[in-house]
Amino acid sequence: MVDSICLELERKKDFLPKGSPVKTVYFGGGTPSLLSKSHLERMMEKIAKWYPLDLIEVTLEANPDDLNTENLHSWKGLGIDRLSIGIQTFNPEILKFYNRAHTAEESLKAIETAKSTGFEKLSVDLIYGFPSYSHDIWKKDLDIALSQNPGHISSYCLTVEPKTVLGNWHKKGKYKAASEDFAAEQFEILMQSMENAGYVQYEICNFGLPGQFALHNTNYWLGVPYLGIGPSAHSFDGKSRGSNIANNVQYIKKLKAGESIYTNEILNTEEATNDYILTSLRTIWGTDLTYLRNIGEYNLADIKRNQIQMLRQENLIQEENNKIILTKKGRLLADSIAESLFLP
Repeated sequence: MVDSICLELERKKDFLPKGSPVKTVYFGGGTPSLLSKSHLERMMEKIAKWYPLDLIEVTLEANPDDLNTENLHSWKGLGIDRLSIGIQTFNPEILKFYNRAHTAEESLKAIETAKSTGFEKLSVDLIYGFPSYSHDIWKKDLDIALSQNPGHISSYCLTVEPKTVLGNWHKKGKYKAASEDFAAEQFEILMQSMENAGYVQYEICNFGLPGQFALHNTNYWLGVPYLGIGPSAHSFDGKSRGSNIANNVQYIKKLKAGESIYTNEILNTEEATNDYILTSLRTIWGTDLTYLRNIGEYNLADIKRNQIQMLRQENLIQEENNKIILTKKGRLLADSIAESLFLP
């Protein structure tokens, strides 16, 4: 797989806009913390060889049980300076349900070891929406996470997806998902807890202390072009978007044969506008109406006058400096609000 990723890195060396140096690298999409130092080193060397670099952040997704001193020193030596730690929960029973190999104690030890090794930028990943009779477990998870002072927390709702273990359990009646209202209540608890601790919700699912926002995440949500490498990886060059095939075997086979692994979609002005609305509205910086006029000559304030007025009256959005920004209430309905502003 690493051989194929290195080969794809070479073949896509001209994908990103010319003159735009790579500022962030993100190793994710699975369990990259299981990779050997030589594998990670090789990929970093290929990136440096084929792409202009001006790196300001290199992130590695890691399981808590992989964060030993030896690995941490190796990663730091490779230039990795942010760890995204997949803790999910500190509750032992729910960890078993998620089939996670680590314990709550190992999660806490992982954070401590990472800090003592010199990692100053940490992201803790948590999952909310696990069905329960109360919110006590979720509140405890948040209290423990915040007590570790990670500086950045990402949190996602537990969802039932078809063709997954959880999806099959749900279909057979072995698992009953939490109600939308229950999950929404937990999201509100999340927002309030983060705010009380001084964290800024700079994107719907991402919270950081001032000066500690994850830069790769930030660039993605602000529509900066990015290149995804590997099976299922998505890319965006500013004018088109696309994705690689998902099947690992086919990915490797097609690359070796020199066949295409990428499906590309050129965006027309309307599609590019809707993409921008969808991503920008999720952030604290909001949707810039002046920017939309510049890229597509769309005056969204006129085209969607009635929708904007209704959203404002319902306290779902606010307007500042010609930008549409979600209120705390609006963050609960981010996707549906964005859809109401889509063209045509």
